[in-house]
Order: sequence, then C-alpha cells, then structure tokens
Amino acid sequence: MADRDGSRNEKIKVLIDNIEKIIVGKRKVIELVITAMLAEGHVLIEDVPGVGKTKLVSALASSCKGEFGRLQMTPDIMPTDITGFTLINPNTYQSEFRKGAVFCNFLLADEINRSSPKSQSALLEIMEERQVTMDGVRYELPKPFMVLATQNPVETYGTYHLPEAQMDRFIARISIGYPDKQQETDILLRDERKVSVSELEQVVTCEDLMEMSAQIPDIYCSDAVREYIINITDATRSADFIKLGASPRGSIALYRMAKAYAFVKGRSFVLPDDIKELAPCVLGHRIMLTPKGKSMVRDGEGAVRRLLEEIAVPIE
Repeated sequence: MADRDGSRNEKIKVLIDNIEKIIVGKRKVIELVITAMLAEGHVLIEDVPGVGKTKLVSALASSCKGEFGRLQMTPDIMPTDITGFTLINPNTYQSEFRKGAVFCNFLLADEINRSSPKSQSALLEIMEERQVTMDGVRYELPKPFMVLATQNPVETYGTYHLPEAQMDRFIARISIGYPDKQQETDILLRDERKVSVSELEQVVTCEDLMEMSAQIPDIYCSDAVREYIINITDATRSADFIKLGASPRGSIALYRMAKAYAFVKGRSFVLPDDIKELAPCVLGHRIMLTPKGKSMVRDGEGAVRRLLEEIAVPIE
C-alpha cells in the first residue's frame, strides 16, 4: 500500500511540475484544477485576459496526451457547434451523427458568458451526465472528461449572465491572478526562450488519471468533518446577508473536492483545514448576496470566509 501511495503521489507531483513549466508561480491554482479533475468536476476560471487561462488547460491536456478541445463562446455559436448534429448521408440515405467540439477529454469553453443562454444550456447535460443526446440517441463522452470555462469578470459589454443552474454545475470557481514581479520576470525569460505548450512531454496517461480518480471515494472523512461541511452549507442558507444559499449539490461538491484535495496532498484522510481552504472556491459561486451582503463583503467567496470565522472547527 505504501508503495502504491508513493507512486500515485509521485505522479501528481510530476504532473504539477510539468504544468509549472508553462504556468509560472501558480502551483496552488494547478493543484485546485487537478483536484477538481480527480473529483470528476468542472471548473470556472474567472479572471482578466492574459493571465494564462488557456495555457493552463492546454498544458494539462498535453501532460497526459488527452484530447484538447476549444470553443470560443461567441454570441453566434449554435448548440450544434457544441454537441454535434445529425445529417443524411447522400450516398447511403442514412442519418449520421457528426460529433461536436465536446467530444474530447479537456474542453475549454472560452468566454462562456459571451454565448447566448440557448448555447450555454447545451452544456448542462454534457456537464452533468457526460453524454450528448441527439434524436433520442445517447453518445457517451470520452473519459476522463472535464469542462474548464473562462469568463472575464471586468468586461460586461456583450455578455450574458450565467444562470444559477449552470453555475451550480461547476465544482469550483478559481482565479489565477497576476504574477508578482519575480514571476513576471521569469515569464519574460521563458517567452524569450520560446517555451511552448506543444513542447511539453507526456508525464501521465489518461488511464492514470482515471485510476487515481477511482481511488478518491476511499479517502477517509470523519463524521466530525462531514458535520463541519454541513454546518458551513447550512449557514449559507440562514445568514441574513445571503439571499440564496448553497444547495445539497454544494455540500456534495465540497465533500468530493476535500477528498480529492487530500489525495493530491498525499494523505489518505481529510482534515478540517482542507474544508476551510476549499469552501470559498467551492461554495462562493453558488450563493447570492442581499444588498446588505454586498455592502458587507465583496462577493460570495468573501461571504463564505466570513461564515468560516463564526463556525466552530472540529478538533481531529
């Protein structure tokens, strides 16, 4: 068992190190994306342009030689561009299904809030069921499968609000953030050396990722830590500065993410600190603030952090 644990931890470390050849100084962000992948979730990356959102996704795909798909979510994109469509073959007169962009391992939905609600809704079944239903026929997506969507939180011209039902489908919302001065110097030097994603070597396989993901349910989580998760999500429903609290899907997401995070950190058990670390990015985008809440805290993540200060942490 010890050998297997050591082997899996080494694979995670090698994967993170490989992605860091492209994404400088953002190890924490890389860990969160890998955590979400192992938890079989999807990630919303909300940040300004130019901080490496696209490179992060393509570097992850290149590191395991997974198929990388990209959708530029413009206002004129159609649901069939995403899912695929059926047509009649003029030679056989039989209907054939032409696969859309989602038939890949890692799908980047770039600027998701620029597409129409009709196109956004095409992703709901894909993200929840990992399948496409067309003309009554179900088509399974490849495994592993993960949607990483991006949106610009600053520019709102020509964008559509992401409905709460779709926000709830993302297991976490993360932000990459600006690099510090030293990190940006390193970025310039790497650009000078022309370090590109296409040059990344494969360090794990998709089968490795599936095998590691299958081990996540075996990570131990005590009754006290489970109760801590429930106390946090329940607090989002009763706080007077929150209009809409996290649903049970939020509790499940935090539970799964905590187990996967412990796995990434090389542990076979979940700590209360894992919950405190993950709760803001897992629950923050699932809640809506009242006008009072908006004046008290900046956003949903700030609201969750405020609640964490008031909820007793279990002693393990």
